[in-house]
Amino acid sequence: QVKVVESGGGLVQAGGSLNLSCTASGLTFDDYAMGWFRQAPGKEREGISALDSDGTASYADSVKGRFTISKDNAENALYLQMNSLKPEDTAMYYCAAAPMIYCAGGYCYRSEEIYWGQGTQVTVSS
Repeated sequence: QVKVVESGGGLVQAGGSLNLSCTASGLTFDDYAMGWFRQAPGKEREGISALDSDGTASYADSVKGRFTISKDNAENALYLQMNSLKPEDTAMYYCAAAPMIYCAGGYCYRSEEIYWGQGTQVTVSS
């Protein structure tokens, strides 16, 4: 059974930083693409960053240059370092594992098969 668990959300002032973490079990971590998605109230869930099985990172335009995705294969862990946070970054953040997740042309895409975490709330105050 695949299990994805996020942590690290919280309340931060605009301009501040947060580091989200995610662990995945029940799958061969190296064989999956990993990604971060977010969903603000009243909006659709959107992909913001991806790391494919080869370690290539990609980002949505909304976070490029501010967020950095990384992983530790030995720990089956995925991270998202978020800097220069803005109030519009406020959302529930989800980690996901899938055969395919990537970002191109400013947007992120994923395969239909995907495993989601339960989400971690990030709130950025102005």
